[in-house]
Amino acid sequence: MILPPATLGLLGGGQLGRYFIMAARELGYRVMVLDPDRHSPAGRIADEHLATAYDDQHALDHMARSCAAVTTEFESVPSAALTYLAGFVPVRPGAEAVAICQNRCMEKDFLKRHGLPHAPYADIRSEDDVGNAPADLFPGILKLASLGYDGKGQARVRDRDDALAAWRLFKGEACVLERTMALDGELSVVLARDESGKVQCFPASENSHRHGILDISIAPAQAFFGLLDSAEQLACDIAANMAYIGTLSVEFFVVQGQLYVNEIAPRPHNSGHYTLDACVTNQFEQQVRALCGLPLGDARNHSAAVMVNLLGELWTPGGDHDIREPDWRTLLSMPGLKLHLYGKHRPRPGRKMGHFTVIGEDSAAVHETAMAARAAIGIGNE
Repeated sequence: MILPPATLGLLGGGQLGRYFIMAARELGYRVMVLDPDRHSPAGRIADEHLATAYDDQHALDHMARSCAAVTTEFESVPSAALTYLAGFVPVRPGAEAVAICQNRCMEKDFLKRHGLPHAPYADIRSEDDVGNAPADLFPGILKLASLGYDGKGQARVRDRDDALAAWRLFKGEACVLERTMALDGELSVVLARDESGKVQCFPASENSHRHGILDISIAPAQAFFGLLDSAEQLACDIAANMAYIGTLSVEFFVVQGQLYVNEIAPRPHNSGHYTLDACVTNQFEQQVRALCGLPLGDARNHSAAVMVNLLGELWTPGGDHDIREPDWRTLLSMPGLKLHLYGKHRPRPGRKMGHFTVIGEDSAAVHETAMAARAAIGIGNE
């Protein structure tokens, strides 16, 4: 075990890293962050912030000398940096698992090789690939293999001409073409797995999106009750096949009563934020525990929860020095509502600035309060 007051290394400085630091601090650890943004939410509260590129050799050497173990808060860090650090200290999750999750082509191939259910797809790396794509993939969605998230780097395509035009707009970068599927809904499972293979699954959440960005998560999921055990088992199978250590999230499409793996994230997840307020142990503490070789915590929920994202358009821009905050009084006056703001430097439309979670014993009452709060703060349904 790696015990406090050891220093833990973290690649990435976003809100997921901020909560990792908060969990680590509560357990008595120090945290060193490597992130190029001097205003990053995690960097601002870290014990030490290396504000430089992820592949900066001096920074990596300093982290290797100073940290007892290293993790990441998002999947787009260079896997080569993780591989290098792994030569000196434990790195969890490992570079191979992160590499699979940061590239849609590799992720789809992983799912196919292990017999895990996924949407029909084709890799697109050339104009010929568009021409040779199976006809039943249209209409479809063309997605960049790397760096696309929250609806970015995606284009809906009706036919081959649309797909070719979209691929050219993506400047010929590698893509995945997926068949459009009529969704019954979406689920996600967040779990933690330790080095001995023991797993703790948080209750699955039922998710809805707005403009391609997660809007609402309901946990435990109220819909698709008969699929929840299967979703947990599939998520566990994915973690085992990756020899994964850490917190992992798996997003599922539900189509005609069947589960399809949509995406795998080698980290805590937006849909798991409800665990901060509704579970015995939250997803970030589990990340710390798995990294340090501590026994995993109890993942049971003690409350029903609904989480709502707060995006940058809720802040009224009045110039660089006059950003007007939403009326937090409205939210903070509601019983059972927990407000979380990420301390980001500047709001912009679509940027995740915070979230709130409503908890309580009665799931229907919790949902009603959350939807009332969502409307009161000015979030529309378009």
